[in-house]
Amino acid sequence: MRLFGRKDEEEEKGDGIAEFWAWWDETRPRLDSMVAAGATEGLEDALAPAVAAIHPGLVWEVGPGKNAAHALVVTAAGDAELRSLAHRWAKAAPPSDMLWEFHPSRQANPQALELTLDVGGYEFALDKLMLGLRVPRNQSRVDVAAYHPIFGELDEETRMEATLLALDWLLGEDDVARWVGEITPATFQPIDSVAAVHLPAVVADLASGFTEEEWVLLEGQTAAGAPLVATARHPLRPVDYPLFDQHITITLPYAHRDENGLPVGDSLAALRDFEERLAARLLKLRDDAVLAAHLSAEGHRIIHVYADPTGDAAIHAKELIVSWEEGEPRVDVAADPGWTAVVSFVS
Repeated sequence: MRLFGRKDEEEEKGDGIAEFWAWWDETRPRLDSMVAAGATEGLEDALAPAVAAIHPGLVWEVGPGKNAAHALVVTAAGDAELRSLAHRWAKAAPPSDMLWEFHPSRQANPQALELTLDVGGYEFALDKLMLGLRVPRNQSRVDVAAYHPIFGELDEETRMEATLLALDWLLGEDDVARWVGEITPATFQPIDSVAAVHLPAVVADLASGFTEEEWVLLEGQTAAGAPLVATARHPLRPVDYPLFDQHITITLPYAHRDENGLPVGDSLAALRDFEERLAARLLKLRDDAVLAAHLSAEGHRIIHVYADPTGDAAIHAKELIVSWEEGEPRVDVAADPGWTAVVSFVS
């Protein structure tokens, strides 16, 4: 188990966040004056290096708040590797007041359709944005083809940037990550497209079908061609667990298997008992860890847990495997903020 190096990394991130909020307390009177005076250049000169000191990949912006006059957003901007860092920044923020509130992702803007931006020298009015929406059968995401009259004048990268920004303002950045699948900026209007104003209602209808915890059974093959059976949480979305960037892998060898290497008999009963005890532990740690998936193949059950590295989930996993009697069990702990180990299960 590689816990000590991970702890040092977390402490380093925490130091950067603590330094930012110390700087904020000291600099806030000047920032308040800049915002009041509309001095955007001065605000950028002050905030840009302070945010970059946490991590150069983070993106910041200041806009109207929901309950406060202003909102400071520091976001990973779609980079799954940085999402937990942005959320830890927000978790350490001071309480919101009448002037400032703080968010780790772009929030939906109720006035989004009234906005007009300069994109590549052209007016990008969101009320002219048209969307082709498609929900693939038995899927928990809506695919979006976006069209705007100026898209034919823009290069592909700029079209995508404008589309992503518009979706963030319509839904909020986290709901885009949860519910939007393939995104295609188009230079022609999709058949059966609708005005962008309808997107939140379509997503709300889709989300209403996934309010209960569900698990799906999957079958496949290992890299060596052996049969594989997996069970995964559905929908499985890292955005729902933004602080869980520690990957805990529990590997349990089992003695009783069928001709395909899958567990049977006493081994199957022992695995079920172990997972019940693991689930009971995780239930007590519901704010710190989640069971994402498990799979069986070639005489081994592999269980994937994601956790907040500041919690005790790894300790609980290590305690549990002591009772395993079929072969030598393992617990491996590693940083995986992008949930790459379970990418094939992510909805």
